[in-house]
Amino acid sequence: MAGKTEKTPEPVLLSGGNPRIAKGYGDAPVKAWIAAAPGWKSEAGRRLDALIERTVPGVRKAVKWNTPMYGVEEGSWFASFHAFDRYLKVAFFRGASLDPAPPVGSKHKDVRYFHIHEDEPVDEAQLADWIKQASRLPGERM
Repeated sequence: MAGKTEKTPEPVLLSGGNPRIAKGYGDAPVKAWIAAAPGWKSEAGRRLDALIERTVPGVRKAVKWNTPMYGVEEGSWFASFHAFDRYLKVAFFRGASLDPAPPVGSKHKDVRYFHIHEDEPVDEAQLADWIKQASRLPGERM
């Protein structure tokens, strides 16, 4: 109808404040996830996304399972991040092979995590080093 504007619905937040974003490939769904993330997590996601882009030129992106994913090869991923109540969880799928390994373990022997908290500084040089190392390892097919 002419003259009538439709309001864009607010994004649905899942438990922990993680945005519900439809599965998609490329930059647009990742940017949608970042825009929908609540509060400080949106800015942290934007900074993390920019750091990954600078560190891995030509990085492939997707949102799968309401999670931004990053890879070098088609259908293969080296890292992702996910919002929880008090932090963003950065996952390195071959994190046990990184030197030094990211600090948080997983029930999966190869996966390691790094948590970004609102009021804690992030060592971006270390994070960039993990990203660079992870991008050079075989990705996780999923």
